[in-house]
Amino acid sequence: MDDSAVVRGLVARWIEADPRLALAATCSDGEQGVKRAGELQPDLVVLDIEMPRMDGLTALPQILKAAPKARVIMASTLTQKGAQVTLQALSLGAADFAPKPDTSRMGGAESYRVELLDKLAVLAPRYAPHRPVGTAQSPAAARPVENGAVPVASGRELPSRIDLLAIGASTGGPQALRQVINNIPASIRMPVVIAQHMPKVFTAILAEHLSREGLPAREASDGETLKAGHVYVAPGDFHMTVEGTPGQFRARLDQNPPINFCRPSVDPLFESCARAAGKHLLALVLTGMGSDGRNGAGHIRKAGGGVIVQDQASSVVWGMPGAVAEAGLADLVLPLNQIGPELARRLTGAR
Repeated sequence: MDDSAVVRGLVARWIEADPRLALAATCSDGEQGVKRAGELQPDLVVLDIEMPRMDGLTALPQILKAAPKARVIMASTLTQKGAQVTLQALSLGAADFAPKPDTSRMGGAESYRVELLDKLAVLAPRYAPHRPVGTAQSPAAARPVENGAVPVASGRELPSRIDLLAIGASTGGPQALRQVINNIPASIRMPVVIAQHMPKVFTAILAEHLSREGLPAREASDGETLKAGHVYVAPGDFHMTVEGTPGQFRARLDQNPPINFCRPSVDPLFESCARAAGKHLLALVLTGMGSDGRNGAGHIRKAGGGVIVQDQASSVVWGMPGAVAEAGLADLVLPLNQIGPELARRLTGAR
């Protein structure tokens, strides 16, 4: 299709001009993408959702089978349908997504270019001086990396009573969140607040997906009282903060400038939770690129709250949790499959 050819050419030029990346091939549809992925074994694949002959969701598992080490970024649209399909793609193994503007405005889509190239560079293997990128226009398996030694706070106990659970996540976050929330019992006596780096529309779909894991979940509304046993997701393009006292926590939304290039940002959520819940706050930092959450974790520690971070081996990107751990602000560093059970024990008072 003409439009897809224009987009392919544009993305290809962006990649070729970026010294961090090297272009392996471009493909016009999913069938061709699966074939070329098997031949070239790329490190990275940019996969469009809507393509002729074979769409992105159909191509995704086949690409991952043909090139098991490839990490896939979905090129998604900023629509409800695009968000639904993108979340489904992430559940099937895609590493991340980059929401693209309407094709008629692609030539001026500087923010899309920067976001896509930065995500590709972060997901690329560290050992490769030149990192091939296959643009099939059309999933990615999280590939663990070896854990390094990280400082863990010593001589501190996590809160014995927890009135509020706050979670921050970015790249790889939707699947990590689903795994964590799935392990939390419905009997918990505190609300859960989440800042996940996602655009508007996408966060509503994320909340819908999380609600299927057991606890009621939805996007937060400004001024609403937070109920125990409920999950509240910061809406895309809004910062979320928490005010009030235990049992009467309220969500506040604002469109103040982005923090750490993000809105929603984890830092203002964590900082406000530290003020509201003090030493009875537990925070969790999951996989994600960047360092959002590190400053907020500092406020939590000063207030006497506890911080758990996901370990490097189980993170898609160990940016956010790594920044907290390396700053010495983590009380526990755990693999993803241990975080949910650990939270379940602590949130229900079991030991």
